[in-house]
Amino acid sequence: MTFQRHRGLTEQAADAAVDQACRMLRLPTIRAQFPDLAEAAARDQMSYRGFLAELLMAECDDRARRRSERRIKAAAFPREKSLRGFDFEANPHIDPAVIHTLATCDWVKKGLPLCLIGDSGTGKSHLLIALGTEAAMAGYRVRYTLATKLVNELVEAADEKVLTKTIARYGRVDLLAIDELGYMELDRRGAELLFQVLTEREEKNSVAIASNESFGGWTKTFTDPRLCAAIVDRLTFGGNIIETGSDSFRLASTRAAQAPKATTS
Repeated sequence: MTFQRHRGLTEQAADAAVDQACRMLRLPTIRAQFPDLAEAAARDQMSYRGFLAELLMAECDDRARRRSERRIKAAAFPREKSLRGFDFEANPHIDPAVIHTLATCDWVKKGLPLCLIGDSGTGKSHLLIALGTEAAMAGYRVRYTLATKLVNELVEAADEKVLTKTIARYGRVDLLAIDELGYMELDRRGAELLFQVLTEREEKNSVAIASNESFGGWTKTFTDPRLCAAIVDRLTFGGNIIETGSDSFRLASTRAAQAPKATTS
């Protein structure tokens, strides 16, 4: 289909032509915002170039937003968490400046690892998801998974003879965020398969983990000492280690909320 150019179109005809062209060119934001932007341009006596720039920037901004939403959805985060929603005052072990530096995602760009180590309730998963979300918004491909879920998937892939394909899929994302590493003991086969994923990503793409065990206690999860040492090496070399402490501010928050009730009763 082609358009015939006509000078002196009525406003109604021009609006219809713009609507039809936006449908054909797949410009939904310009199509939706054109009437309001056209009125604003006339009211503000905007130049043709300025008006065109406003239309194109609106389309670009909306496309960037939709791409971010798709990347966040593809990351498979279990819930929404943001750095804005993290209570740094409740956990003095965590340096806000360090976290906000990590939020620039330079470590993801360089393919460096990140380890968040601390007891339950100290904000590890919150930070893992929030920093993963920042990376997705910055344009990086992110995938979140629980350690046990990842290992089970790898074992099933090995049994079904598709392990190479599965490892390659996890190797392609820019940031692999592994939560709850250290909560459960892994048998030698599971640990070796996880090691293959880490090796595939080494010095190429980032891995971020959250664990309730210090590195010295990882032998409970990875029972082979040599394999444990190799995994720790993969996850720490050149990267950042954030210790979130042992005081659960989640528990402290619950106690604080219950305190007034106890006082009144």
